[in-house]
Amino acid sequence: MNEKIRIVVDAMGGDYAPAEPIRGAVSALKEKENLEIILVGQKEAIAEELSKHVYDKERMKLVFASEVIQTGEPPVQSIQKKKDSSLVVGLNLVRNNEADAIVTSGNTGSVLVGGQVIIRKEKGVMRAPLAPLIPTNKGVSLLIDCGANVDARPEHLVQFAIMGQAYMEAMMGIQNPRVAIVNIGAEEEKGNALVKETFPLLRDHGGINFIGNIEARDIPYGGADVIVTEAFTGNVILKLYEGVAGALMSRIKEGLMSSAKSKIGGLLVKPALKETLKSYDTDQYGGAPLLGLRGLVVKMHGNAKEVCIKNAIFQCMKFVEEDLNGIIRNRIDLG
Repeated sequence: MNEKIRIVVDAMGGDYAPAEPIRGAVSALKEKENLEIILVGQKEAIAEELSKHVYDKERMKLVFASEVIQTGEPPVQSIQKKKDSSLVVGLNLVRNNEADAIVTSGNTGSVLVGGQVIIRKEKGVMRAPLAPLIPTNKGVSLLIDCGANVDARPEHLVQFAIMGQAYMEAMMGIQNPRVAIVNIGAEEEKGNALVKETFPLLRDHGGINFIGNIEARDIPYGGADVIVTEAFTGNVILKLYEGVAGALMSRIKEGLMSSAKSKIGGLLVKPALKETLKSYDTDQYGGAPLLGLRGLVVKMHGNAKEVCIKNAIFQCMKFVEEDLNGIIRNRIDLG
């Protein structure tokens, strides 16, 4: 692709703004020649941070926004009242086709509201789910939804499965991805009303490779490629995933440093351990896209740093190159 892919970076979003968003943007710009960054944020803060970097000024566009949506602000009010915030300005750039995508580590609720209100859903899409890749023993799985739709209906989950399957085919190259719904058991008759009503819809849908229920314990083993659920359960799974991974890493480090022998052993296993744990580093996958919108929005966690932000930018570039939105639109049209 010869045309420049234009990615908005919300310079004011996240715990480490504007330093880490700008570092990630500069880093991405150095690696991809067909990339143009549109950095959005407060003029003084951006200027101060950019002065520390060397970058291609022809491919780094600056758009100034005077306001910042802070963590914890009410999502609807923040979008309505802070029209000149970096997030709202960035979303409008995507809506008006002045950019191809936006990446942000900002207020999750505001990102979800802004994406659906400003950029808007594709025709036929009932709900836009947040869908991160999660590491497994077999590679990665897509968890959909993990935070956007707590009160979902069966027909919403069917669309999530359609979008998730399209994502894994286009983005990860997995042919006929296996789709499963999160449940408390493998048997069809188990689960709450939502799962029981959704199960036959997924089973009987000719365009979905539905393999049945999946229990949470089977997710890390790669039991399915697309993990379908509503946002409450999905968010619990994601946060527990992250928490257990962090706790295990902490205990492993403590164990390796507990004695002289363990320290020597640690030095011996360090290369192999580092390589193994690398596949479980979620920063390499970028962020979680809000699927089903007319434009691309990728949300990173609030404490995202340079590597995660850079990879989220690359993630958006691939979305554009593979025309993920077009694929999802066609799949939804087909039902």
